[in-house]
Amino acid sequence: MNVIRNIQMDLNRFKSRVVVVTFVILIAFGILCLRLFYLQVIRYDDLNAAAESNRTAIVPIVPNRGVIMDRNGVVVATNYSAYTLEITPSKIVVPVEEVIEQLSAIIDIQTRDKRRFKKQVDESKSIDSVPIRTRLTDDEVARFAAQRYRFPGVEIRARLFRNYPYDQLASHVIGYIGRINTSEKAKIEESEDAGNYRGTEYIGKLGVEQSYENQLHGTTGVQEMETSAGGRAVRRLNSSQAVPGNSVVLSIDIKLQKLIEDLYGTRRGALVALDPKTGEVLAFVSKPTFDPNLFVDGIDVDNWQALNESPDKPLLNRALRGTYPPGSTYKPFMALAALQTGKRSEKVSISDPGFFMFGSHRFRDDKEGGHGVVDMYKSIVESCDTYYYTLARDMGVDLIYEQMKPLGFGQITGIDILGESRGILPSTDWKRTTYKKAEQQRWYSGETISLGIGQGYNSFTMLQLAHATATIANNGLKMRPHIVREVLDVETKAPTPVAKEPIGQLQLSPENLDIIKRAMIGVNIQGTSATSFVGAQYVSAGKTGTAQVFTVKQNEKYNAATVDERLRDHALFIAFAPADEPKVALAMVVENSGFGAQNAAPIARRVLDFVILGQYPSEEDIAAVQKGQATRPIGKPRDVANLPWPPKTITAAAKPEKP
Repeated sequence: MNVIRNIQMDLNRFKSRVVVVTFVILIAFGILCLRLFYLQVIRYDDLNAAAESNRTAIVPIVPNRGVIMDRNGVVVATNYSAYTLEITPSKIVVPVEEVIEQLSAIIDIQTRDKRRFKKQVDESKSIDSVPIRTRLTDDEVARFAAQRYRFPGVEIRARLFRNYPYDQLASHVIGYIGRINTSEKAKIEESEDAGNYRGTEYIGKLGVEQSYENQLHGTTGVQEMETSAGGRAVRRLNSSQAVPGNSVVLSIDIKLQKLIEDLYGTRRGALVALDPKTGEVLAFVSKPTFDPNLFVDGIDVDNWQALNESPDKPLLNRALRGTYPPGSTYKPFMALAALQTGKRSEKVSISDPGFFMFGSHRFRDDKEGGHGVVDMYKSIVESCDTYYYTLARDMGVDLIYEQMKPLGFGQITGIDILGESRGILPSTDWKRTTYKKAEQQRWYSGETISLGIGQGYNSFTMLQLAHATATIANNGLKMRPHIVREVLDVETKAPTPVAKEPIGQLQLSPENLDIIKRAMIGVNIQGTSATSFVGAQYVSAGKTGTAQVFTVKQNEKYNAATVDERLRDHALFIAFAPADEPKVALAMVVENSGFGAQNAAPIARRVLDFVILGQYPSEEDIAAVQKGQATRPIGKPRDVANLPWPPKTITAAAKPEKP
């Protein structure tokens, strides 16, 4: 049967389909238009910014760190520019170990460099650039540049490095900077300065570098860079310059600091010298020292072990954190406490048989047979132990505590570097809270006796002892010690002096102070340290001290020759001068060296000569003092003002060679 097509029906069906397709196309086109409108109009700002960010990069500009100078303008911490080879782990296309091996064929990369790199990678984000080698030579830079195309994610960058031109000199004061670790990074992110530390990889770790970080760091700048598809900077579009850190001026005299460190030689110890009127620290010595340059890029394992495991503990700031029994240097303060409390008058005398019996225990005097009849003046000048045994018994531990605390013993001085130790000024409450066992918490009367001669539980820093000495010299006015003298604005050069901050005026009788000062003057004229001050062109006040490291048994006699070197007595000395108008007060200890008169007082004499007379001892004299073989100065002293700097023993380099 033949079927005839309905052409009209087919045509209508075709038209319907065309209408539907057209409608669908219009809808799709409408959707497209709406999408384009949304993207190009509504989201224009967002997408334009995103596109711009793909084309540009915001790079922080790390500010130059401020320099550190001594009181006379000698730069003791500065910066130098050098090239570093850096790897960004997120941008490399092959394993990092393979990249390092390939780089080793071009540039010298040692095992310690690899260890340091691995440690820094573990502490950083994957997007951070981490140095594999620092301080590249020009030749190494050229060799890498020729093969740069082979190493995506590896760059050579110019960076500023910290340099301590005098190596170990004053290292405990200056401190050092180091790479920011994980914990420091977390603290920075939580602080208001987080934005200011973008791009910064180093921070002050110790000393003035740490305490004055905010002043030294500066203000971070930013620059907007146009980048290629590969992420390389093409040109700079915009920038806001960084503001360098301010300069910090120390109160330390670096020549005096070097002299004292030289006078100690290889011996261990500490010395703090203050200006009693202002609280300025003139010298802050801890021996032995260390080279802070080792820490800037991350110290290697060998050097760290050598420093950390040394029995001499060169990383310990003995002036700030080392605590010692003050020995007989404590006696002038005990005598002052006796006068203030009425426990003794100047003229009251005792008869010294050479010992003091307390119960069945014999407390021995330093002089066999004793000192005879002893009043307060003689007790200080000749350093009579028996006098202070009886005084401690009569005062009691808590009264001693009440009198010594205002002088700063066992207290934080508030000096402007971190890490100060409190020490121990004992009391019945202190013992009760320190020990756990009931029998240990009890204070026994016999424990009080040795406190009178600066032994027993007494343990103070040289900073505390110097501070107390300065307070006596300043007639009871306590000044807060400070190591930084002023901060210089990097742009205006205007100085901002560190405030000379009085802590308080002690209510000390002028008559009582005069008694103590007169006796301390007698120490340097006719007493235990007289031989060191023969021929001095000024009047000084002082007190020697010898502190036991361990207790000698009742029936035994101390013999330094038979005792291990590190168990021998410490030599101590305190002094201020000129006696009538003091310019300097100091306290010092020479560890395990014996008598303070022989090993400590001679160093103090040279310090006072430097500050008051501007004299620098002869090389012969320095060598003799180092060995404990000189009291009064030997040879002709030199004029400090004409002393060349840096001395021949130190070469101040602006830019160290590759380690």
